[in-house]
This record gives sequence, C-alpha cells and structure tokens, in this order.
Amino acid sequence: MVLGCWPTQKSAARFWEAEKRLVDLLNALVLLVNSILIPALTYGSTLALGALGVTLVFSILRFANFAHGDLMALGTVIALMLVNALRGLGVNLSPLPLGLVVLPLAVVAAALIAVAFDRSVFAYYRSIKARPIIMVMASIGVMFLLNGLVRLLYGAGDRSFFAPADGDPKIQLIRPREFKAWTGLEEGIALSLPQVLATLLAVVLMLSLFIFLQRTRLGKAMRAFADNEDLARLSGINPERVVVVTWVIAGGLAAVAGVLFGMDKVYKPFTYFQMLLPIFAATIVGGIGDPRGAVLGGYLVALSEISLTYVYRKVLTYLTPESWDFGLAQLLGTEYKFAISFLVLVVVLLVRPTGIFRGKVLS
Repeated sequence: MVLGCWPTQKSAARFWEAEKRLVDLLNALVLLVNSILIPALTYGSTLALGALGVTLVFSILRFANFAHGDLMALGTVIALMLVNALRGLGVNLSPLPLGLVVLPLAVVAAALIAVAFDRSVFAYYRSIKARPIIMVMASIGVMFLLNGLVRLLYGAGDRSFFAPADGDPKIQLIRPREFKAWTGLEEGIALSLPQVLATLLAVVLMLSLFIFLQRTRLGKAMRAFADNEDLARLSGINPERVVVVTWVIAGGLAAVAGVLFGMDKVYKPFTYFQMLLPIFAATIVGGIGDPRGAVLGGYLVALSEISLTYVYRKVLTYLTPESWDFGLAQLLGTEYKFAISFLVLVVVLLVRPTGIFRGKVLS
C-alpha cells in the first residue's frame, strides 16, 4: 500500500511545489506593478506633459524656459483655491474630484498668465533680438517671481485636493485588501481615481497636441515657424499669433501637469521647483524640440527614478530561496531620486548626443 501510494504522493508534492512557485511569481509581479509600474505611469504622465510645454517653447521661441515648473505650481494653486471655494459653498460632486471640475478654469488662468509674462518680459527681448542666453536668464527671473507669488498666495506647506472630513475623499478604484481577497495572493494593488485620470488625460492631451501640430493649419504654421522663422514670415505666417498660441498651450499643459500631480500626491511649492530637473532631463533625453521625445523621455525618466530607488528585498524573497539574504536590495537611496534624472541625461547624451529622436542640438 505504501509503495503503491508513493508515486502519487511524489506527484502531488511536485504539483504543490510548482503551484507555490507560480503563486510566488504572481506575488512578485503584483508587487512590481503596484510599486513601480503604476507610480511610473502616473508620474511619467506629469513629466511628459511638462516636457511637452518646455520643448514647445524651445522649438518655437528658441530658449529654455526655467519658469515652467513654477508655472505648474501657480496653476495648481489656482485650482486649489477654486476647489476650496467650491467646498466652502458645500459643493460635493463625488466620485468626480473637484480638482478635475475646476481644471479647465485653472488651464485658462495659467495660459493667460503665461501670455501676460510673455508680453511684459519676453516680448521685449525678442524685439531687440536678444541672444538665447539672455532669454534664459529672463526666464530664471520669472521663475523666482512666480515662486514668490505662489508662496504669497498659498504658503509653503502641504495642501491636498481632497478633504475626507468633508465627504470628499480620494476615490480608490482598487484596494489592496479587496484585491487580496479576490485573488488569494499575499500582495495587493492600490489604484486611485486620480492615478487613472492622470494617465488617461495625459494620453488624450498628448494625442490631441500631435494631431493639432500635424493636421491643423495653425499647427503647421507653428512647425514652419520652428523650422525657419525668416522663411515662415516671408510665407505670410503671423509670428505674434504663433507666439501667443505657443504660450497658451505651454501654460495650459503646465496647469494640467501640476493639478494632476497634486491630485495624485499633495501640493507643495518646492516639489514643483524640484521637478524642473526631471522635466528638462526628459526633454533633452527624448530629443529637445521633438514632442515625441518629450513624451518618451518623461516616461523613461519616471521609470528610472522609481525603479532605481525601489527596495527589491520583498520581491526577491518571492523569487529566491528563503536562505538567501540580499539586504535591502536597493540600488540607490531615495535621497538620490532627482540626481537619477541627471544620471539618465548624461548616459543618454554620451551614447546619443542629439537625444533619442535626434532633436535639435543646443548651441
């Protein structure tokens, strides 16, 4: 009897061992999706939108706008003020976030502010045909001005788009506990409505911008102006109209990027200032002057920052024998997160100086 049962017992042991390996693999994959893929998509969407605004200004106005990060912060502050005003009036449209409701108004306000700064600052330097470095220095001055204005309007502390006490919570589409109960796995996935909105809205806006630049008459005029300003003028293209539309789009994209990031995380002025380095890294890595490169660079930088600072210890416990000890299994500490953007930038430029999509070389 015992000898007769042995093959069955051995087969069952192999089956349970294979099942355990499969479950461990699934747990590791779920952990990576929850901790790396979802945050990278959300953060990358923000960087991609920011990089699109920067590359648009560089392509058409031919200077690097260092005020873009603080323009994102100002657009976010305007949205927060509108959200608080609605909340004070007792408006609650849950599950629709109030931040999404006021986003169009924040976009319009940021676009008008961008045009106003162009008329009051950058237009003068264009009229005297100042060198690009002068325009860059002017944008740094605008950056500090916006930074001070943002702190004056809303302070320097953390602010949230959501107020659970007032019945306006951050909607969770997937909760880890429910995911574990549904799948039977040890690891869960957390997915919030702001994360989904950030990714979907970013994709829609990026596709819309590409269609606008490729198919519309005004978009073609902007591309012609970016390729050869003098020839575009001789062709009858109105340069002032192109400049205004450029700032409107750049300001609107900055507001969308800032609000989506604030809805996913929290609002803090210095965070938007710090995001300037990843945004510029994304712009240059993808190929400065090429919108496709800005999008690809945004997601590449975001994935690099998150994956290189993630602690892989728990993932490795699922994939390796229990006796193996890897410590934290972290490549870089979180304090080096923003330095990774610079590292990615240097590596890509050493291999491909013009960027992934062969953008315009800075001179």
